Formats: sequence, structure tokens, C-alpha cells
Amino acid sequence: MTDIAIKIEHLNYVYSPGTAYEKHALKDICLEIPHGEFVGIIGHTGSGKSTLIQHLNGLVKATDGALYYNGENIYQNGYDMRALRNQVGLVFQYPEHQLFETTNFEDVCFGPKNQGLDRKTVELRAYEALQNVHFPEDLYYQPPFDLSGGQKRRVAIAGVLAMHPDVLILDEPTAGLDPAGRDEILGLLLQMKKDLGITIILVSHSMEDVAEYVDRIIVMNSGEVMFDGVPKEVFSHYKELEAVGLAAPQVTYLMHDLAEKGIPVDLSATTVAEARDSILKAFK
Repeated sequence: MTDIAIKIEHLNYVYSPGTAYEKHALKDICLEIPHGEFVGIIGHTGSGKSTLIQHLNGLVKATDGALYYNGENIYQNGYDMRALRNQVGLVFQYPEHQLFETTNFEDVCFGPKNQGLDRKTVELRAYEALQNVHFPEDLYYQPPFDLSGGQKRRVAIAGVLAMHPDVLILDEPTAGLDPAGRDEILGLLLQMKKDLGITIILVSHSMEDVAEYVDRIIVMNSGEVMFDGVPKEVFSHYKELEAVGLAAPQVTYLMHDLAEKGIPVDLSATTVAEARDSILKAFK
């Protein structure tokens, strides 16, 4: 296995080519995502982030360019797309689009059952996946439609985890959740990355959500990669981010305001903990 899970070379995607509705949604995307990385893909609505992730497990095919998974071009003749989708799992923005069985447990069983596994293995995987997302056992055999938004997301994530993917992609997994629910889901993803060693790709429009959790941020704008780097590096461009409708974390603005007042704080702080330590140090 190569060290690089996903490699994208000069990928372009055009919606409705040759019609009045033609739109160049992705433009010359070149990216590498190593195994075991936690990546945030950020961008405003229409930036191309959701279109990009739908290419990663073959749901959408590029107009031109190449996309490699573990060193193999997924567009070559005879490539096994079903195997790809078993290894690169996608959790959609709205969990309702994934939940359809009569109970939460059966819903999580659906993926591994479709992989042709025997019933005992299917149930074991479903149980492990629900445990991994800290889903309450007393709700295993309840209908998914009675759940809260955060609980539905846990079941949707478990349904993909039960297939034992190497890469887990999540489209806006914290949309519509309150701050406590957001922190729970993001903390859960970080724990899974540590415990299971999987690659996680998180799509969001919220800089606040990713600042504390990801190793790397890819900023999409008008179908192109605008920035790609560690959070501190990306947030140093907060003025350019503002210009395309994205706000840096509140901590970034606080630290710059303090620095303008002559307080020697660390302008690269991106999390509340880093800001706290820097401010305490400045006032010692």
C-alpha cells in the first residue's frame, strides 16, 4: 500500500457541458491526502467542496484528469468501483438520506450485509460501529426517525464505519447541531482517527468547527484550491478568507485586536486553549 491514500491530478468537472447551464465546478484540482490524516475541506456554498468529495468514491466522474486511490487510477478500464466504495465511505450531509431501515441496528447492518458477509459478522460489525460512535444501547432497536439530529448522525456514521473503510468522508456532519452537539461529533471523529487509524475528510463551511480538530485545511473557492496547509498557516490569510466570504475562528480576531493594543500575544493561536496560554503568558 502506498503512503498516499488519495491523489488527484489536474481534475476538472463541468456540469451540463455544451448546454446553457454549463458550469465549470472544479478547475485543475491537484491534491494528495496521506493515510491517517484528518483533513478539513472548507468553502462557502457553491465553492466546489461537496462536488470534490463526490469524486473521491466515484459517485461523480471527472470531466478530465486522474484520481488515484492507493496508487490505482479509479478511471482506468475494469477498476472495481464497488470495492472503492467499500474502502472510501461517504456520510451525507443529511442523515435522513441514509437511514431507511426499521431499527437503528438494522440500518447499521445494511452496509456490511451488502458486502456479502455472514449474519454473525454483520451483527458484530454493527455492534462495534455503534459502540465506536457512543450510541446508547437502549436505542439500538428503536426506529431511526425518532432520534435527535445528533443521534441520527451517529447512526449514519456507524453505518459507514461498519463497512470498515480506510477513508471516512463526512459532508457537513455538524450542520444544524448546537455547540455541544458539534463538539461531541468532532471529538468523536478525532477519537476514531486515533483509535482506528482511518483517514478522515471533513467538509464544512465553518472555520470554527475545524480549527481545533484537523491536521490540515483545504480551502475551496470558485471550484479551485485557494489555500492548503496546516490551520495556523491557512488562518494567517484571514483577510483573504474574509474577501471570499469565510471568517477565521474568533480567536484569530481576538489575538489581532490584542496585538494592535500592544499586548505581545501569539498571532498564530487558532484554538481557545492556545489563546488562553498566550494571553496568560503576556500578562505574567
